[in-house]
Amino acid sequence: MTMMRAAFYRRFGEAAEVLQVGEVDQPVPAEGEVLVRVGVSGVNPTDWKARRGSRPMVFPFVIPNQDGAGVIEAVGPGVDEARVGQNVWIYFAASGRQYGTAAEYTVVPEARAVALPDGVSMDLGASLGVPALTAHRALYWDGPIEGHTILVAGGAGAVGHYAIELAKDGGARQVITTVSSPDKAALAEAAGADVVVNYKESDAVAAILAAAPGGVDRIVEVALGENMELDAAVLAPHGTIVTYARTAHDPEVNVIKHMMGNQTLRFMMLYDAGDGALADGIATVTDCLERGVLTELPAHRFDLSEIVAAHEACEARVVGKVLIDI
Repeated sequence: MTMMRAAFYRRFGEAAEVLQVGEVDQPVPAEGEVLVRVGVSGVNPTDWKARRGSRPMVFPFVIPNQDGAGVIEAVGPGVDEARVGQNVWIYFAASGRQYGTAAEYTVVPEARAVALPDGVSMDLGASLGVPALTAHRALYWDGPIEGHTILVAGGAGAVGHYAIELAKDGGARQVITTVSSPDKAALAEAAGADVVVNYKESDAVAAILAAAPGGVDRIVEVALGENMELDAAVLAPHGTIVTYARTAHDPEVNVIKHMMGNQTLRFMMLYDAGDGALADGIATVTDCLERGVLTELPAHRFDLSEIVAAHEACEARVVGKVLIDI
């Protein structure tokens, strides 16, 4: 059996307690799968939450990280051999599977290794996956966004960054975002947000309603518990909130207010969004990559040997994208 270098954990816990780097068996692609030599692995909150035990441990060890980018090295039965040598971005590498992207090689169903258009960097490819597909699903769950006013909570985060870029490209009338610092405001402005509200320096509700007096049509929400009151105050009649993450505080919902406004509150789990929704997101992301719409966030780079520091940086919510060079 061929061996490879990888980061892995055998039990749940804090990064420094359970993550280690060593030699493990290199996976072999089964029918319908591809073997990818990983160049860059992306770290997302979903990765450290899984390491802490958000999902059952069903393997002797798990290699973390859902997202990455690399080159297809080999294909299993049923996969076109012409894909060998193709640059790809990877999503859901560790979803129900043992081999995430924090390794020299990973093996995934071929649909989860998406061709990178010419000229697109591995860094950008490794930054897509969960954040870009989450942003797309949150924006488009209720249909086209052309002509709508969109509020993106946390516009400097990875999901927020791609939500801004996808919303602008999708024809939104106006994209408003909230941030918590001048540095984050600069990132959101660079992504193309029309209005950036620093909620620590101003009355966020007043600022949003000044920009959108009739309210916002759709909200891409990262912290519903903390932001429910703000969201309820700025959501337009027949508007929709899509929340894609859970924080420490569950929201208090004013049912009659939302009922009278015929408003919708959606809870999203990307991993179970359905093949159709994922295919739509991949098609949109690919088209945007080909046209240069999607951009990189500032990178915090680590070597594979620094997997603990990489996960800790993501947990600390560093501004920018955590990337691991394999």
